[in-house]
Amino acid sequence: MPKQIDDEYYQRLHQIQAADFVLVELTLYLDTHPDDQDALQQFNQFSDYSKQLKQVFEAKYGPLMQFGVSNDPGPRWDWGRGPWPWQV
Repeated sequence: MPKQIDDEYYQRLHQIQAADFVLVELTLYLDTHPDDQDALQQFNQFSDYSKQLKQVFEAKYGPLMQFGVSNDPGPRWDWGRGPWPWQV
């Protein structure tokens, strides 16, 4: 018998998707503006917010992914700097 999914499931999932969308947009922006400290601060805030949302969701509904993802850039935006995995 399929598991029943309540409205809260979809609300929480929507919040996660919205936060992750902001992270994607900030990633694209920071790729071209790596020294923008305000954008980096926003990225870090949304990264923490996304982690919190996912922890709450996973505690109630189970895992969202089967593997971990590093989304904490630290004090500097280094994503665009090499080498890329296929370059090593």
